[in-house]
Amino acid sequence: MTALAQFRRDTDYTQANLALVAPFVEESLRVKTMNVTVENLVKAFGATPALHGVSLDIASGELIALVGPSGSGKTTLLRLIAGLDFPNSGRVLFGNDDASSKTVQERNVGFVFQNYALFRHMSVFENVAFGLRVRPSATRPSEASIRERVMSLLDLVQLNGLEKRFPGQLSGGQRQRVAFARALAIEPGVLLLDEPFGALDAKVRKELRRWLREIHDRTGHTTVFVTHDQEEALELADRVVVMSQGRIEQVGTADDIFDNPATPFVFDFIGDSSALPVVIDKGGVSLDDRTLAIDANGHPDGPATLFFRPSHARLAGQESGTIVGTVIGARRHGDIRRLELEVGAARHRCEIDVPADADVPKTGRVAVKPAKWRLFPRAP
Repeated sequence: MTALAQFRRDTDYTQANLALVAPFVEESLRVKTMNVTVENLVKAFGATPALHGVSLDIASGELIALVGPSGSGKTTLLRLIAGLDFPNSGRVLFGNDDASSKTVQERNVGFVFQNYALFRHMSVFENVAFGLRVRPSATRPSEASIRERVMSLLDLVQLNGLEKRFPGQLSGGQRQRVAFARALAIEPGVLLLDEPFGALDAKVRKELRRWLREIHDRTGHTTVFVTHDQEEALELADRVVVMSQGRIEQVGTADDIFDNPATPFVFDFIGDSSALPVVIDKGGVSLDDRTLAIDANGHPDGPATLFFRPSHARLAGQESGTIVGTVIGARRHGDIRRLELEVGAARHRCEIDVPADADVPKTGRVAVKPAKWRLFPRAP
């Protein structure tokens, strides 16, 4: 019985597993990394829209993170790039090759899933070697070449010495490393990761984040990964794609996204933030008829929202132009203490970070002054 026949008999031959097998059974494999271009992708599931004209350019060798809340369209976009699904309109290009209508069998991608998708009846070695073993005989490497490549990959992912173990004998972090090695075995042009660390605990996630960045820098694969963890996206990616309701809100480096959010959604979603309703009038900014020491920076008159981060605000004295609120809670966060305030007659909430050893009241009124902020127009 061939390896592929054994796989079909002993595993659920699902579409997800097909994504892992497909590159291995192509007649020829494209192993050079490449740029990926997404052009005006539209996707709906029945009457439910998932993507609304999404466009994105991914450079060859770039590490891109797709981040957003559940239902934002990030996994749908990844599946369209992989060929696990097809758009209603728009194109996906690998280099200059239009892959939009190609099946998953025809795309040279490596796919790593959150749940590893390892073959439980196969050893670590056989899992990694699987894609090479099921190639057509004309393109199948020799056993010596397969062994050399598998052992090199296991060394790369720091699993040398564990090649005879089975997935059930490994930790979650080790199983995910096997999944990475298997995806890399066929030298994919594009590496796609769907919440690769989602099933792991926080400490292991942080360790594997650093490891993935090192692997990427060494191998240079064009990589797209989906995560709901904004810290993970900011730490790992060359560029971050923030998505909401099937649209791209902003694309940029970690510094771009964090320091210069383009929309209220990005400011609110990326990092901690406070938002207060204000009114702009003739260049002045007021909160509940209290004029703030904040420049409107050319924003038009009318209702607006003032955004600032807890780390960008400080306690102030009885100076004019401050935000005055009542302390209703305090929480320790490492070296800082986060104060929660109620502000104004409508008791709006905002937060501010102060040194953990600062002498601040646990109750009572305090004045706050943001050092950095952004204003966004608000519907009346």
